[in-house]
Amino acid sequence: MSARFGETPSSKLVRSSFLEFFGERGHSVQPSAPIIPPNDPTLMFTNAGMVPFKDVFTGKDQRPYSRATSSQKCIRISGKHNDLENVGVTARHHTFFEMLGNFSFGDYFKEEAIVYAWDLLTKVWQIPQDRLVITVFGGEGTMPADDEARALWRKVTGFDDSRIIGLGTKDNFWSMGDTGPCGPCTEIHYFHGDTPDVARFTEEPLPDGRGWMEIWNLVFMQYERSVVDGAPKLEPLPKPCVDTGAGLERVSGVLQGKTTNYDTDLLRALVDRASDLAKKPYLGTQGDDDVSMRVIADHARTTAFLIAENVFPDRAGREYVLRRVMRRAIRHGHRLGITEPFLHHVADEVVTLMGDTYPELVRARESILSVAHGEEVRFRETIERGLKLLDEEIVTLRSEGKDTIRGDVAFKLYGTYGFPLDLTEVIAEERAVKVDKEGYEAALAEDRLRNDKFDNKSKAVEEVWREVQGLTSKPVHFTGYEREEGEATVVAIVKGGALVQRAETGDEVSIVVDVTPFYAESGGQTGDLGRITGEAGFVANVQDTQKHMGSVFAHDATIESGELTVGARVKLEVDHARRTATRRNHSATHLLHWALRTVLGPTATQKGSLVGPDRLRFDFAHNRAVTDEELQRVEDLVNEKVLGNAPVVTEVLPVDQARAKGAVAMFGEKYGDVVRVLTMTADSVEFCGGTHARALGEIGLFKVLSEGGVSAGVRRIEAATGLNALRFVRDLEGRLDAAARALKTSPSDVATKVERLVESSRALEKEVADLKKKVALGGAGGSAGGAGGGGGIDEMISHARDIGGAKVLAVRVDGLDVPTQRDLADKLRDKLGDSVVLVASVQGPKVQLVLTVAKSLTERFKAGDLIRPIAQIVGGSGGGRPDMAQAGGTAIGKVDEAVSALYTQVG
Repeated sequence: MSARFGETPSSKLVRSSFLEFFGERGHSVQPSAPIIPPNDPTLMFTNAGMVPFKDVFTGKDQRPYSRATSSQKCIRISGKHNDLENVGVTARHHTFFEMLGNFSFGDYFKEEAIVYAWDLLTKVWQIPQDRLVITVFGGEGTMPADDEARALWRKVTGFDDSRIIGLGTKDNFWSMGDTGPCGPCTEIHYFHGDTPDVARFTEEPLPDGRGWMEIWNLVFMQYERSVVDGAPKLEPLPKPCVDTGAGLERVSGVLQGKTTNYDTDLLRALVDRASDLAKKPYLGTQGDDDVSMRVIADHARTTAFLIAENVFPDRAGREYVLRRVMRRAIRHGHRLGITEPFLHHVADEVVTLMGDTYPELVRARESILSVAHGEEVRFRETIERGLKLLDEEIVTLRSEGKDTIRGDVAFKLYGTYGFPLDLTEVIAEERAVKVDKEGYEAALAEDRLRNDKFDNKSKAVEEVWREVQGLTSKPVHFTGYEREEGEATVVAIVKGGALVQRAETGDEVSIVVDVTPFYAESGGQTGDLGRITGEAGFVANVQDTQKHMGSVFAHDATIESGELTVGARVKLEVDHARRTATRRNHSATHLLHWALRTVLGPTATQKGSLVGPDRLRFDFAHNRAVTDEELQRVEDLVNEKVLGNAPVVTEVLPVDQARAKGAVAMFGEKYGDVVRVLTMTADSVEFCGGTHARALGEIGLFKVLSEGGVSAGVRRIEAATGLNALRFVRDLEGRLDAAARALKTSPSDVATKVERLVESSRALEKEVADLKKKVALGGAGGSAGGAGGGGGIDEMISHARDIGGAKVLAVRVDGLDVPTQRDLADKLRDKLGDSVVLVASVQGPKVQLVLTVAKSLTERFKAGDLIRPIAQIVGGSGGGRPDMAQAGGTAIGKVDEAVSALYTQVG
């Protein structure tokens, strides 16, 4: 290893030396692209270094350079590149990693790529040659071996064929798909361990990392694959390309002398943080605890980087993948015995560790910590609800003399509460019961069958619309930007999920025409309503307009009179008032987005929207509630722009020109080569295919109706415009006037009057609480053992039972708050000495239970274990420390039964 790198070069130095090496050789050094591919709807995440250059490789995009290098952020969780189950188990698999790469776009080819790789590995990084082995494509079927690469490696390295190993298409042939660019690849492998042994090359590396491991892959795109007469055919590409990838974690492991990536400076600090939080040592073994710490370290990186790109845990898409990763980390924390939220602490370590290289982490630090903490708190609450179901099942099992949790219960825990089978098994083992795995698998299979039936039905519907699409040679022509009525020819009628030739009065149908002014629901804007009329008194009431297959406008309608046939001429009329109100709201949505970014910062990006005639709904990225002052500022900014009455400018531009103009793509939308661009202010330029006001003044009054949270890191604003906003304000005025009359004051003094009433009410509540406490702790008012009784503390104590050398007492005193219950339980326990005391109290519609155990008895009795089955009697759940536990429930009629149950539990 060179003196420049020292004994243990940092991963930062490894990364920079790679980029510097290729930069000095004419490569354009490119920053990492986002993990969320901005212009590739086919990919959920950037999963390789070549992804940002995919269009360059295929010739769709031109760059001012013909060779490039980068260190690319990558995630591999879903699809064919899914390493999730191996994470933490092996030394080399991760969900998040960095891919070092160099690329040639029709510039250099195999010889230069091989020389570059060998020089960097053996001359700059000074990796011993005897620890390296090369693989090349050895040919398969009709595809020839890459003898050129083998000869070049012999020339460059001096290796004989025993160290240049030929492999098949699975390992050494790359392709984008069944057709398209493809070619052979050559890989460089490094041996971790004492003595390199080429004879063991085909063996999988050991879980601790010892053995042969790929560290660099060079892909030579030299063919275009097509299918001719059912057989694959390879044609040489006019400009062969090079795409290489070396995992930074793996290379850092080699240069830092670590057999496992988790011991490198990229991950070890995160493993140690998990170890600290678990209060358990990290031993670097394959034991469950060590695997869990490695999983947490890996998943914390994925969590931090995705949240930094405004991906927040939710129920679908990328958001659901993030939720799975986070909850998997949380489950491993649970397995380690971590009882408090912890993931945000490890994610914070990620920011500290990598924030210099990726400043977006630092900018998003507050959001990362808030979202990670919030998701964990919510999941822990879900786990608690699942534990309640599990505990109830175990109580039932034991009462029936059984010891196996039913498979359908285990599946419910998975489907409803997110408990994977392994977590249920761990908890069941702690409770000394088993799980019916076969029953679980059967329930899972049945659920999949139901989903398959639904999918098949969806596919059948899709097939109908594909058939409709085939009836026309061109897409339906939309005229709704210019007009709200027009004439057209009926192309198709769909009734009951099938194509029909005619429909009559009373039929519910989807009508497809060749030209329409009706806007079909898309981009968050609801579809138009209106009427379709024709000859012989035909009238159809359009209740919705939907788009199918990307180009078929379906007018969902009920035929009020007459009949309709395919080929008939009809007149279409959009509901003008509804369209106008929707246009106002849609334009206001864009202004709202601009105002939110202005007030809250550039991270307040759109996460979804719904625009209808009555109101608009806008979801945006933000990690806390918007303050009243901020909301008022947002309202003011929008209304100021409305009063300015600037024209709303729409342009149709090539997508590249639109992006160059600074147009912002709307969340979740896909765009073609030509797009509509909407400009309202100098800072509000966005892609949008919806209908809009002609000038901002048409929006009228803009009023925020509500603001609240939707999910972790996502907030929602609902607002109204025009007459709808005015109606909302008038309704508020009416409510205020009614309140003023009820309080016998003026509207301007309502707040002051209410504050005085609240203060008076609080004083009375405190007085009542003090009296209750005085009665409970010093006077009468209780029942013991579930039987009625009176007297004070001494009377309650007289009902204590001696069970196995411990005093056991259960009392019911209604009307107490929890602090008073705790005081009473403590006082009874202290008077009884070595004792177990339960205090139950009904207050309103709820039952509260407090159970305390003398510290001298906590080895025999745990308060949390005692209170759980008692809580189930009153329909609740609970837990706590060994010496103190609380629970709640709603089954008031079973309180006495619960009180009596303590004696059975202890006995």
